[in-house]
Amino acid sequence: MPQAPHVSCGRCGVTAGASAPPTWMCAVEKDGRHYFCENCARAHIRAVESRLDVASW
Repeated sequence: MPQAPHVSCGRCGVTAGASAPPTWMCAVEKDGRHYFCENCARAHIRAVESRLDVASW
């Protein structure tokens, strides 16, 4: 049986297992979903609230 892919943070690369924990953030952009760990989401909260593209963080 194939293993489920691991979810990893789009900024720092930390992995969370088969699904993102509830404290993680998910951003949907043109190229798909991006997940961010709690630490990276907190560090970039102003960009998140301003709805800036992930590439401009």
